[in-house]
Amino acid sequence: MINEEKWELRLYIAGQTPNSILALKNITKYCKEHLEGRYVIEVIDLLKNPQLAEGDQIFAIPTLVRKVPEPLRKIIGDLSNEEKVLVGLNIRPVSN
Repeated sequence: MINEEKWELRLYIAGQTPNSILALKNITKYCKEHLEGRYVIEVIDLLKNPQLAEGDQIFAIPTLVRKVPEPLRKIIGDLSNEEKVLVGLNIRPVSN
């Protein structure tokens, strides 16, 4: 059975820093590979909306927050270690 659960991810960045750009590129790639058509990535630039950091208790950037499915999970950094990100978000690799 295919899990049709929708994933809501929020990526907190601070401007277009190399780590922020890399984090967005990496999470987009992983989602396309493992959650095709079942994900939303909301990018929040804390230089433009610093008050939004408080809601998810963001202390470092970039930070990826998994809002849905619960429980909420956070991963800090440029998300370049795919295995660590998938385990951290509890995404099971797609098996054909």
